[in-house]
Amino acid sequence: MPYPLSIKLPEASKEEDCDNDSAHRRFSISSTPGGLGSRLQLPSRPVSLTDEEAALHELGYGPNLSLTPSFSTSRVERLLRERQLRRSNSLYNLESRENRPIKQPGDDAAAGGASGVGRGGADGRRARAEEGPVTGIKFESTGALSAKHVREKQRLLVVANRLPVSATRKGESSWALELSAGGLVSALLGVRQFETRWIGWPGVNVQDDKGQKSLSSALEEKGFIPVFLDEETVDQYYNGYCNNVLWPLFHYIGLQQEDRLAATRSLQSQFSAYKRANRLFAEVVLSQYQDGDVVWCHDYHLMFLPKFLKEANSRMKLGWFLHTPFPSSEIYRTLPLRSELLKAVLTADLIGFHTYDYARHFVSACTRILGLEGTPEGVEDQGKLTRVAAFPIGIDSERFIKALETDMVRSHIQKLRGRFAGRKVMLGVDRLDMIKGIPQKLLAFEKFLEESPEWQDKVLLVQIAVPTRTDVHEYQRLTSQVHEIVGRINGRFGTLGTVPIHHLVVMQDRSLEFHELCALYAITDVLLVTSLRDGMNLVSYEYVACQNTKKGVLILSEFAGAAQSLGAGAILINPWNISEVAASIEDALTMKEVERKERHRHNFMHVTTHTAQVWADTFVSELNDTIVEAELRTLRIPPWLPLEKAVEKFQESKNRLLILGFNATMTAQVEAPGRRGPDQIKEMKLRLHAGLKDAFNVLCMDPKTTMVILSGSERSVLDEAFGEFNMWLAAENGMFLRHTQGEWMTTMPEHLNMDWVESVQLVFDYFCERTPRSYVEARETSLVWNYKYADVEFGRVQARDMLQHLWTGPISNAAVDVVQGSKSVEVRPVGVSKGAAIDRILLEIVHSRHMTTPIDYVLCIGHFLSKDEDIYTFFEPELPFERDICGNGKTLEPKLPFDRRIGTKGCERILAKNSNKVGVTRSKIFPLLSPERNGSHSKSDDRKFSEGPSDEESGKWEGSSVLDLKGENYFSCAVGRKRSLARYSLGSSEEVVGFLKAITKIYTEVPPGECSPKQPESPARDTWHSSPKSSKIASQNQL
Repeated sequence: MPYPLSIKLPEASKEEDCDNDSAHRRFSISSTPGGLGSRLQLPSRPVSLTDEEAALHELGYGPNLSLTPSFSTSRVERLLRERQLRRSNSLYNLESRENRPIKQPGDDAAAGGASGVGRGGADGRRARAEEGPVTGIKFESTGALSAKHVREKQRLLVVANRLPVSATRKGESSWALELSAGGLVSALLGVRQFETRWIGWPGVNVQDDKGQKSLSSALEEKGFIPVFLDEETVDQYYNGYCNNVLWPLFHYIGLQQEDRLAATRSLQSQFSAYKRANRLFAEVVLSQYQDGDVVWCHDYHLMFLPKFLKEANSRMKLGWFLHTPFPSSEIYRTLPLRSELLKAVLTADLIGFHTYDYARHFVSACTRILGLEGTPEGVEDQGKLTRVAAFPIGIDSERFIKALETDMVRSHIQKLRGRFAGRKVMLGVDRLDMIKGIPQKLLAFEKFLEESPEWQDKVLLVQIAVPTRTDVHEYQRLTSQVHEIVGRINGRFGTLGTVPIHHLVVMQDRSLEFHELCALYAITDVLLVTSLRDGMNLVSYEYVACQNTKKGVLILSEFAGAAQSLGAGAILINPWNISEVAASIEDALTMKEVERKERHRHNFMHVTTHTAQVWADTFVSELNDTIVEAELRTLRIPPWLPLEKAVEKFQESKNRLLILGFNATMTAQVEAPGRRGPDQIKEMKLRLHAGLKDAFNVLCMDPKTTMVILSGSERSVLDEAFGEFNMWLAAENGMFLRHTQGEWMTTMPEHLNMDWVESVQLVFDYFCERTPRSYVEARETSLVWNYKYADVEFGRVQARDMLQHLWTGPISNAAVDVVQGSKSVEVRPVGVSKGAAIDRILLEIVHSRHMTTPIDYVLCIGHFLSKDEDIYTFFEPELPFERDICGNGKTLEPKLPFDRRIGTKGCERILAKNSNKVGVTRSKIFPLLSPERNGSHSKSDDRKFSEGPSDEESGKWEGSSVLDLKGENYFSCAVGRKRSLARYSLGSSEEVVGFLKAITKIYTEVPPGECSPKQPESPARDTWHSSPKSSKIASQNQL
């Protein structure tokens, strides 16, 4: 536990004290920076409550809350109090003001500078591909952390592909370390409330044990934990899959077209190495992890890491951040094994991107490829929400501002001013990479000089380039192209004394020092950024931070992530439009001072307020908040079905009722792994899961068990799937009923109004024609428009438009309900639902089976729409049923438990006719509902069922019940739905099959004297009975 629970809460304000007087405070919605949507704000804590009571109060629950067994009060309490203290900015300042802050790795380098051009190792240049160039800096050991500090501060485990160091072996057990402080290092230097530890590959191949131990020891002194990878894994994982597959694709560079099968095998081998490397990272993280740590994974190198970590510890606080762009779903879907990567990343609690566009593309990919639900908060998968949000990174602006005041930088500024006197200076600082648009920049500058000859001897372009991956042919060709363009421009517009372009290629042994870069930023008039695709591009941030005196102009590509942050003060360009870029250069050089100051003021304010430290602190705080809200959602998620208890109560009961849904509850899954989406042809043909047939044969032979299939499907579908079993079928949400040995009868009200069908059918057909792969299901009691197989986003837009058409036209005055599923719209008459039909269904079943024993066990399992979840509450013994007016017109007392006692003479006749042993005296009676409960069920409907004994015969059975159900014997279970009125939940139809098979196992060991399901059924008690008077064959004419 990172924080002691005895920390005192900050004092509440007067306004909060007033709010605390209310006993029924609700959650309020407030906007959160960086998020895609709204957030929950918790109520404040009354001073008089204990710690446990306070935690529950902050969750919005009263003292009578009954928590699920899996709910950890202490954990939620701690998380809630952490968040409240963080937001009051007092979490780490309560008792440790006198203590010195923990020295982070690289603190000594912060004063000397940690950003510039040049970086040790090729991996370092790629690892922070989107953060701008950096300078290597020497540092000394920070020493070991004190035990006191470790206890007081939460640990932050930062996991990246490369450690921010370059290690050089000096001897058998001696190492020289050099810190490479890029944007990520600078960001985390300012996060003082955490003890930060870095985990990553050290960048060197160390095979011997002695070398690994000595390097680990040297790195651990600095707060770094190495992950050792062998040379082959590095080549296939980093140089192969990361740099040749993921990095190009994420920057909108298509995959290479292979003409040989060997290349395909190589890709599969690289993917295996990628997973293997991620697993090695996971092993090191788990060896360092302590309860309460925050794990922050970075970049596309580690997309499988969240999955491996969550599989080992599901309660781990885990975030993942991508420093590159995330492509649109149309680009990402070309990636082989695309689904595996998305599913692995989605196991994280919080996923961060630099811009909203990248976050939107990720959510869209999850929606279109995985078929998951995209929400304003992120991606939802069967109730599990992964938050997706935008967190634009910044720089340590204060460090650049202070550097300009040093004598070294001032001296260099004077030298540069003297060298470039009389000429406007334009600057470009880029990696020599295909995505940086250096050729486009040079061509635009050439066009500007061609069209504006008066500027040929008055302007100078200083282009600094850092080579990367010099061993790759494409990069070699790019380097030659750049040199060719520079030579042509200098030869065309240069003179004996001057040239228009100063092209400086910074090699590893010629790094541009930090003070030189700051001086160059300070004297520049125009910074030209022409990235074709860039995650962020922090060079623009560094330039703005150094321009508070000169007020230079920033020309920024709209394809760089920084354009969304600095767009207000920059001149945005499309680097592919050479004429536009050339015109922007002229606008920047001739811009008036007033406009330059105003533009710079906007950008400078953003750069100095949205710093790297704020970025890191915001992400980690949001991650902690996400964990809190996940716990809040867990309170509303039904717990898993207790299999052993359900089977035990089933075995102990004397008369059981099993109500099962069909679609997504007992259907076989047909989706093939790795497919973009479901197979429409196969899925539209509903098939019973093959594993259920044996279980149904056993259960249907048991005279103590009544099985009902309750579905929204048509009668023909249920006949085909269940016709061979001895059970009851209720089609179209219970409006049609039959035993498999009998004929269909209707349970719907006789005066059901279906005049709206034709007009709604026209609207559905209209949208079906305009929404590819959508279809209409025309049932006898409802119409359904389904867009499950259509494009998800387009389907949602069409559904919203359809609802507007329906409410303003065909159903504006009709007595219908519109039921919205996840990917469907259904129109049905008012009162048509599974819960409304179940009382009439039970009435017929009780009569037909001649029941003499009350039902004492009910199992209700299904994947029902929210409109049909009233069936779960129908059987709930302890559900408080509030109602203003009952069926007979009398007013009920508020909050009176609704006693489901038989009140109709029809039910009394049945019970009196069947047995004289049904009278049950108990504290909680749970009988069938009377017709008065459902206003649509009139007395005339009773003729659909059997006529029983006379009123005089049934008078003595007043108060009897056909349901003698205790709370411990009722199991309602939602399948694949985490937000439900059901008591419990199951994940899929596979788990339903497993549960029903577990029930059938009890029949293999039947105690002596009990009826075995293999014995013949008793005709006097269990043979299904029907008479012409009791059954009414449904037909189209009845509608």
